[in-house]
Amino acid sequence: MESLRAFVKREDGASAIEYALIAGLMAVIVIAAMAVLGGDDGALTGIFNAIADKLGEAADSVSGADTAP
Repeated sequence: MESLRAFVKREDGASAIEYALIAGLMAVIVIAAMAVLGGDDGALTGIFNAIADKLGEAADSVSGADTAP
């Protein structure tokens, strides 16, 4: 009976459980944000497409540049 009381009173694992709950909540928030912003016509897809276009333009301008000294 004493060991049961000691087990209930221990707080060693409480911090780990709290951190696990916070990490789980953060994962749910990230997944929800990706669901709202993502998708085929979502804002996040548009942002990544714009970045890809700019990188492509930059690569084209560098590859077409005169590299002779």
